[in-house]
Amino acid sequence: MELGPIHMIDVTQKKETERQAVAKGKVQMKPATLGLIRKGELEKGDVLAVAKTAGIMAAKETHRLIPLCHPLDLTHIAVEFHMPENGNSIEITASAKGIGKTGFEMEALVAVSVSALTIYDMCKAVDRSMTIGEIRLIRKSGGKSGLYLAD
Repeated sequence: MELGPIHMIDVTQKKETERQAVAKGKVQMKPATLGLIRKGELEKGDVLAVAKTAGIMAAKETHRLIPLCHPLDLTHIAVEFHMPENGNSIEITASAKGIGKTGFEMEALVAVSVSALTIYDMCKAVDRSMTIGEIRLIRKSGGKSGLYLAD
């Protein structure tokens, strides 16, 4: 099989605009695992603090992880978690913001992904059945294409 040509998109002529992207994802787990996270009783420590830090760090390194992404100047990255009262999951939301010639979608998606993987790593000793999923872009703004809102 012959591979096709690859190239980084040339954004030289694009205008710099304020841009923002928001992504979400979910880690499903056993209710007992979620209970340990809530109580702060996992051996590796504060799961959400470490996952938040990992997500922020990963967003800043997106261009090193995804081969054709441009290095971007992030002005803000946030990672938040929601644990529904009667659920067995952690919902992750990440937002990436900056001024640039291309969007911040990949930075937000990478932040969610690495936060989810970190939760898995922190909890795998007690629950190897966790699943990571529903990672998606839910909002982006700025640039020529303007506002995008997921259904």
